[in-house]
Amino acid sequence: MSGSKRCPDCGSSEIVEDAHYSQEQLVCADCGCILTEGLLTTTLAEEGFLQAVKFSVSTGQNETISRTKLQGIIRVRNLCRVLRFPDTFANTAVSYYERAFDNPLYHYVRLGKKEALMGCCVYITCRQHHWPLTMATISSMLYSKEELFTSMYLDLVQALKLDVPSMSIQELAKTHCKSFRLLQDSPPTHPEYAENLDRVLERTLQTLELANETWLVTGRHPIPIITAAAYLSWQSLKPAPRLSCTFSQFCKLSETDQPPPASKRLKELLENFLKLASQLPWLMRMSLSKKTVVQHLGDILKHRAYLLRKALAAAEMSTSELDDLVSPDQPRPSSLSLPPCLTKPRKRNYTNAFPPNQDVTGEEDISDSEIEQYLRTPREIKALQQAQAKGLHH
Repeated sequence: MSGSKRCPDCGSSEIVEDAHYSQEQLVCADCGCILTEGLLTTTLAEEGFLQAVKFSVSTGQNETISRTKLQGIIRVRNLCRVLRFPDTFANTAVSYYERAFDNPLYHYVRLGKKEALMGCCVYITCRQHHWPLTMATISSMLYSKEELFTSMYLDLVQALKLDVPSMSIQELAKTHCKSFRLLQDSPPTHPEYAENLDRVLERTLQTLELANETWLVTGRHPIPIITAAAYLSWQSLKPAPRLSCTFSQFCKLSETDQPPPASKRLKELLENFLKLASQLPWLMRMSLSKKTVVQHLGDILKHRAYLLRKALAAAEMSTSELDDLVSPDQPRPSSLSLPPCLTKPRKRNYTNAFPPNQDVTGEEDISDSEIEQYLRTPREIKALQQAQAKGLHH
């Protein structure tokens, strides 16, 4: 198309002809703005008199859809087309975008939030149709920050009162592992690092099941722990050449991001592997470390049910029973029955109970609500209730 025409919205000269209902239109290839509309004739009389009727006039579309809204709809459909979604997915995503566009909460948001809003409509559609797609994938396609995308997603779900089902971590792991370059058919820089996707995925799913049974999945973002589980599974299949490959190197060679919590999830997985491996009879006398325990991951997963039952039974034993049953040189069974938030609680920052420069005499008034926070026994509660009742009578 000649460069003489320019888009009135974005100023781009990339103007192309696009057929809509067999009618040619001039459309901006960059932003989707429609410069000219096709002409339709609606009746035989109009055709006889060659009376041309614009598409928007004949359908009333200009009265119901503004140019900005139409551009957003085109943007949402293009995103679904790039992801190769079925038409039903695109229709659902567009309906959510139209509802959000008409909501007063989103009338005066900046451009970055509008872009994230379109991606959120697509992501919610994926979740509702159980299509395994990560939030990071859509946000990266839109060049949107994950923090902004997450906040817009939470706001949109609440504003539209949508029911979004939880995503299966198994299905999410399948999608995420397929994006790793080391697990694809293309030859990597290090041939000994190449691995079959199905083998790594099978062991990764087993590792995630073990992580779920030991409280490492509950309440956590799935991508970091999936990445850590995939790394350990990949290492365990060929330990000799791969133990020297660090987690950061693995993510770099796989061309995938390393989320900040992934290192913590990796450490938690290795700690649990050490606890379970120490209960296998043929490994009890071996000095295992976080670096060497990966070699025995296959045995740990194979006897996972036995090891978990043994760990649970050990957790129910008293300290005296353990001292009688376990010899001093034998490793003591470790408990895996509690989530990390209880076994390793976060240290809370120290805060002053009273503002500085405030004199406390001990004679200050205490409200009933403050008293109730310190009551512990039924006798104390009963005494407080009686005192309150006497106060009302007087």
